[in-house]
Amino acid sequence: MKIAILGAAGRMGRKLCDMAPSAGLEVVAKVDVADGFDRDWPAGTEGIVDFSHHSALPGAIAKAAGQGLAYVIGTTGITPDEQAVVDAAAKKIPVVQSGNYSLGVNLLLALVKQAAATLGPEYDIEVVEMHHRHKKDAPSGTALMLAKSANEGRAAINAAAEGFIYGRQGDTGERPLREIAIHALRGGSVVGDHTVMFAGELERVELVHKAQDRAAFAAGALKALAWAKGKAAGIYTMRDVLGFA
Repeated sequence: MKIAILGAAGRMGRKLCDMAPSAGLEVVAKVDVADGFDRDWPAGTEGIVDFSHHSALPGAIAKAAGQGLAYVIGTTGITPDEQAVVDAAAKKIPVVQSGNYSLGVNLLLALVKQAAATLGPEYDIEVVEMHHRHKKDAPSGTALMLAKSANEGRAAINAAAEGFIYGRQGDTGERPLREIAIHALRGGSVVGDHTVMFAGELERVELVHKAQDRAAFAAGALKALAWAKGKAAGIYTMRDVLGFA
């Protein structure tokens, strides 16, 4: 399968370029705005893996939709207007969109949902993520996915939160019973740490994932693109790819 990697100069982009051949994929374009990289993908490209900046996503995915290419989105921080373009493209092509492509994180999403439903609103939920100092968006896409999974678990027992809060400051008052909070930490070279805490009166349960190498994400994204080729148009998640959606 001939693929193009968007955001090829970045940390994830470089890892994807290195790992693609061992996944049986031929990189025909390394696209980035940095010097020495391609500005476009050539005719004959069969799929796109996009880890570029979210502002570049609308133009790229619209072009891919016009060419009928499978598309994997690893970009986070996507605005509502940008997501609308993605949704429109997904009516024409298969799109895999996930805040995290690792097997461990996608298993964690299922565990978080189950824990939230089992423990109930009496256990306060806090999501904490930490990434390297260079990450530009906060909170991480993975943290948002984890909070949403927890809320889905709560919804199953009619205890969902109406919205999330992002950090705390000042005189916030007592913590509301159904609140779900997300906190973002930045520093050093941390690849990606995520903790979902369920804090009860008598005990605390913590579900944790720590990424040791970006190869975990790259391998999943490449697997997702190979899986997406030939699928019907629509938006899929990594849990679809792994078979436990």
